[in-house]
Parts: sequence; C-alpha cells; structure tokens
Amino acid sequence: MSRVQLALNVQNLQESIAFYSKMFGTEPAKVREGYANFAIAEPDGASEYQHLNHLGVELESAQLVEQAIDQFSNLGLVEKIEKNETCCFAVQDKVWMTSPDGAPWEYYTVLADAPSFRTNIAVVPGGDCCS
Repeated sequence: MSRVQLALNVQNLQESIAFYSKMFGTEPAKVREGYANFAIAEPDGASEYQHLNHLGVELESAQLVEQAIDQFSNLGLVEKIEKNETCCFAVQDKVWMTSPDGAPWEYYTVLADAPSFRTNIAVVPGGDCCS
C-alpha cells in the first residue's frame, strides 16, 4: 500500500488533533508527547505557512463534495464554499477550511477542464486559488 504523508508543525497539538480528527473523521493512529500521527487510508474528508499555498483532498464527484460540505458544516469547520469555480485550469466545486495554525484545506472535485488558470480571483483563506 502506498499513501502520502504530510508532516506539519503546529502551535497547539491538542487543537490540531481536534481539528484533524473532525476533518478526517478519525482519531490519530498514534499520540505521544508533542506528536500525533494520522494514518488516513481514504480521507472523507512549520507553524510558518508562507510557502504553503493550500492542502487538498480530491473527491470523485460533486455529490461527495456536497456530503463534505454537510459534514464539515455540522462540525463548524467550513469557511467558504465554491461551486462551479474556475481555478488551476479546471472547473471545480469545493469547500474550504483552515486549520488552527492557518493551513488552508480544500475538499474538491474537478467538474471539467478549463482553458484558463481562473476566471475570477478566488479569495481563499490564507491563499489565492492555486497560485
């Protein structure tokens, strides 16, 4: 099995564990002093992020984005919802959240290819589309 690993430095471990537990719908696989590890097989979801644009989870359909919107709205995590937006040469539906340390996360699906990078400027928590 292959999977992607993201190692994030956070300012408050307990706040971050609570945020990512809600977002991923699971508790960490391992917690030690100053450390938490999430092993996410299929997600349903440095404290300086100046080099980080955003993090994302691509979903298979607009219906799954709608489910993510409902789920994350119920958890109080949603910051912005975008529908039929052109960004990164693709038309997308997405929902945005921001971690306690300011890392912007999107759960999205690609609806179609697009000929331009974006048609209007998307204001994303902590970033600007995928620029």
